[in-house]
Amino acid sequence: MDYSKLTLFQMMHTKMSYLAERQDILSHNIANIDTPGQKARDLKKLDFKRLAEIATNRLKMRMTAAEHSVGTPRMPSEFRDQKLRHTYEEKKVQNNIVLEEQMAKVNETNMEYEKTTNLYRKTTEMFKTAIGKV
Repeated sequence: MDYSKLTLFQMMHTKMSYLAERQDILSHNIANIDTPGQKARDLKKLDFKRLAEIATNRLKMRMTAAEHSVGTPRMPSEFRDQKLRHTYEEKKVQNNIVLEEQMAKVNETNMEYEKTTNLYRKTTEMFKTAIGKV
């Protein structure tokens, strides 16, 4: 069975890609913590509910009565949104990167990635059990 065609697995793949890209940006922030003028960057939060709505809107609905509405699918926007942030701390190098804040975000992203990986694994095991391949 090709799991990659299932909506749930596509959504988990999107979330894992988002989290990997976020870790890359956060590590760049940490690597440039002493660079003068460097601004902290981050990604806009991924809206999982919106992803689900977009995925369900892609389904082609069959009209069995004239009163039924087909609807219009919305196109997803890129999740990469670089933004400048203002922090409470100023340093001699005149940048706004706070190590503790960046490390907390790295940890949060890591926990989200592990949670998604576990969901992926458990869903795969559930399918295998249902098919009878355990």
